[in-house]
Amino acid sequence: MAFAGKWETESQVGYDEFCKLLGIPDDIIEKGRDYKLVTEVTQSGNDFSWTQVYPTNAKVCNKFTIGQECDMETIGGKKFKATVTMEGAKLCVQFPNYHHMSEISGGKLVETSTAGSVTLKRTSKKI
Repeated sequence: MAFAGKWETESQVGYDEFCKLLGIPDDIIEKGRDYKLVTEVTQSGNDFSWTQVYPTNAKVCNKFTIGQECDMETIGGKKFKATVTMEGAKLCVQFPNYHHMSEISGGKLVETSTAGSVTLKRTSKKI
């Protein structure tokens, strides 16, 4: 149940380069650069609901069960099938253009997204 709670972005590294690689428009990158993304996670055993509110007021909610294929959606509205796995204490999932990993480290939610040699690391505090 370590992931459960409401989290707010505290810092992010690699944001601009990662967003540009994914083809996100410059005006959206600008809006999101200093935005305090809010992530709300509910967890019941292996069942999760993972909601993120973005700077355009868009909200994306993905529901999944560890180890089972599910329908997911990106911030851009692209729908895809994926299986979230647990590797040690890390949640891992392959999005269409990048690999995403989430973990709790030092009481913080640390999300790492990697596309090729470009990495975005976002750290959030519990609120």
